[in-house]
Amino acid sequence: MPDDPAVQTTALTHRYGERLALDHVDLKAKRGSILALLGPNGGGKTTLFKILTTLLVPSEGTASVAGFDVRRDRDAVRGSVGIVFQKPSLDDKLSVIENMQNQGNLYGMSGKGLRSRSMELLERFGLGDRAGDRVATLSGGLQRRVELAKGLLHRPDVLILDEPSTGLDPGARAGLMDYLQELRDRDGVTSLLTTHLMDEADRCDQVAILDEGRLIATGTPASLKGTIGGDVLTVRCDDPVLLSQKASDRFDVSTKVLDGAVRIERDRGHEFVPDLIEAFPGEINSVTVGRPTLDDVFLHLTGHRLWDNGTDDDS
Repeated sequence: MPDDPAVQTTALTHRYGERLALDHVDLKAKRGSILALLGPNGGGKTTLFKILTTLLVPSEGTASVAGFDVRRDRDAVRGSVGIVFQKPSLDDKLSVIENMQNQGNLYGMSGKGLRSRSMELLERFGLGDRAGDRVATLSGGLQRRVELAKGLLHRPDVLILDEPSTGLDPGARAGLMDYLQELRDRDGVTSLLTTHLMDEADRCDQVAILDEGRLIATGTPASLKGTIGGDVLTVRCDDPVLLSQKASDRFDVSTKVLDGAVRIERDRGHEFVPDLIEAFPGEINSVTVGRPTLDDVFLHLTGHRLWDNGTDDDS
């Protein structure tokens, strides 16, 4: 059914021996949307994607992709998804078009139909004039475009991308998101991507925050930022631990010492700054006020920065 989620998990759980990698994850990705899975290494993102692409059988719970169960309908799931891996999967000794043809052969495509579809996608991604070039001669950004074209060759309903912008410069990262939005708007393709980059997650329709195998929160970037009450103040001083305690006692606010500064969440933060400075004369070196970011949301929900912990999912 068109209104059914493109991807859905219910109480999805997976263990590596005694280690719990996914802990009863309930997730839905709407059809024709872009969903970012945001979390640190070791948070469960890669394990989830391995299950959704049938590379792992979950320990408990259910998962479906494009309406097909990952346990019962493995072949149908594989035919419904396109995959862009974190690590390059291109053969850099072959030409661009040869990489496309090899991919098509894996899906039973051949002949003129494969050639036509390959060139259609390469033209669309601005690679038509590079079809005969060896992959090794392409920049990292252009190689990522080839990876995208390869993943779309068999017209999948769902595109799964594991840290797709790894190694790309900011311009190439922005271009990648432009292509995903075009695929959504033009073809109705649902994209799921893992990321630890806030600017990337900000451009998605939905964000799901995973930490230590648990789904902490889901929502639009705007709605998640709205869970933080007001502004975020960063106070720099000589003794942040002491000032944090004093500010908490004096103003009944929640404070946290982070990166050698005091962090305070406060509504109408700009109006609070004079009161703060007046209360602690000579103790404050600087105060900055900003609107909440997804990094602030992650910190607010988990108590730590995105990059503060974690190892690889499968370690």
